[in-house]
Amino acid sequence: MSTQESQDHDEVNEVTLVGRLSQPAEEQVLPSGSELWKFRVIVGRPPSPASRVTVDALDCVVWSKRPARSVAKWASGDLVEVKGSLRRRFFSPAGGGRVSRCEVEVASARLIRRADG
Repeated sequence: MSTQESQDHDEVNEVTLVGRLSQPAEEQVLPSGSELWKFRVIVGRPPSPASRVTVDALDCVVWSKRPARSVAKWASGDLVEVKGSLRRRFFSPAGGGRVSRCEVEVASARLIRRADG
């Protein structure tokens, strides 16, 4: 894509996921003192002759208090909707080095239906 073509289009980084929570969200306090909630949403894939993979497990992170209050109450298997942006976060794990992770940074979150049972 040429520079002119990219200037003619608005850039968009919007993600909407509707899927099942793999396990309850976990609160984490970073060395900086920042608090976040992490969880994973399992979303089905349409069938494809090119792959036998039937689901994607997508990491999500919540930094804002309002969606964190919702996420903290979710349980494994709940059907949820999250909206946000895809982010690449860099951090240094306890073992040393530097790693990165792509996550959905959640701006809003809602429970659609509780898991059976």
